[in-house]
Amino acid sequence: MASASIVTIGNELLAGCTTNTNASYLCSRLLSVGIPVVSSYTVGDETGEIVRALKRAVDDAGIVIATGGLGPTDDDLTREAFAKFLNSKLQTDSALLEGIRRFFAERELQMPEKNARQAYIPAGAEPIENPLGTAPGICARMKEKILFALPGVPIEMKQMFEESVLPILEKQGGGQFTVVRKVRCFGAGESAIAEKLGNLMERGRNPLINSTVDSGVITLHIVARALTREQAQQIVRDDIERLRSLLGGLVFGTGEQTLAEVVGKQLAQRHKTVATAESCTGGLLGKLLTDIPGSSAYFIAGWITYGNQAKTNELGVPAGLIEKYGAVSEQVASAMAIAARQKARSDYALAVTGIAGPDGGSEQKPVGLVYISVSDSKNCRTKQFLFSHTRDMIRQRAALTALNMLRIGLKD
Repeated sequence: MASASIVTIGNELLAGCTTNTNASYLCSRLLSVGIPVVSSYTVGDETGEIVRALKRAVDDAGIVIATGGLGPTDDDLTREAFAKFLNSKLQTDSALLEGIRRFFAERELQMPEKNARQAYIPAGAEPIENPLGTAPGICARMKEKILFALPGVPIEMKQMFEESVLPILEKQGGGQFTVVRKVRCFGAGESAIAEKLGNLMERGRNPLINSTVDSGVITLHIVARALTREQAQQIVRDDIERLRSLLGGLVFGTGEQTLAEVVGKQLAQRHKTVATAESCTGGLLGKLLTDIPGSSAYFIAGWITYGNQAKTNELGVPAGLIEKYGAVSEQVASAMAIAARQKARSDYALAVTGIAGPDGGSEQKPVGLVYISVSDSKNCRTKQFLFSHTRDMIRQRAALTALNMLRIGLKD
């Protein structure tokens, strides 16, 4: 199986001034076409460091993709590093130079002479067209290895990768077809899911199953290879059925589906509506629901009753109930959900109350304690959770868990 290594270049990345979104994007896109990234290196704007990173990357994988350092300034040294690594000389590509001059002329701008260096390409390498900017990319082959250099500007890098690099990589399969599909899960940890899958996650298996985690959502990547695309697709379909059988209700979707999208679809199909009452999540639950196009068909209203007075004034939660049990309690969460459903006249209502931190916790009610309620016309179900990590993560997990509780309720 073909594999890749990524080299991201720039002092701004090492200083933390710029988030390295290029590496994340490339890892995801490469995996989607069946090319796993086996290593990633980040180096500054220094020729020797770039060359050393390229050497390590070539040792790791047959495909190397570098981003950054192709600008016109003196600290843009990727061209020089590529030439040194390939043991070749930089030479001016007249067609590239003309294209860069035309780029400025079309905008009625005078081209700075420094931009002429962007037309330098290592001898024996091929340029990669940049339709959005003045920094062409580089494609170089070294025996059985293939190396690419792309600009660091994300919008330019992405378009060049999709239009010029990906078509080349799709031919690297050695006569095999690769199909990648995703299965999305929620409600159990990554290790618990791995335990349920047993030897299905063994390395070297076809299809290969990898897992990633984001805010409690476990994504299983199924990578299948076969002599024909139809065979690879069938292998993936068979494994998806195995996963659904083993994981049951933990599986909520496939591909890029979100919990909010799946819940919204379930509500729309059943012609049901929902309302929300939120405390610690501060409107995040309502946002997730309304991020989905067409959510007005099922989302009626939402209340952010952050303070105790708001819970009483806006929802009618008895002040005595809050005084007796506390705002973070099963009783108050249930009262919020029931009141929201009645006021909105919706079929369902979700309520969340908790302690997101970092302060406000106690021995009896620690940071991360959250109560979530789902109310419908028949009853109100409330569960207690204890989430960990940062304030943002606690709020995100609480909102997603509320959606998941409604999803399970709709399914049942």
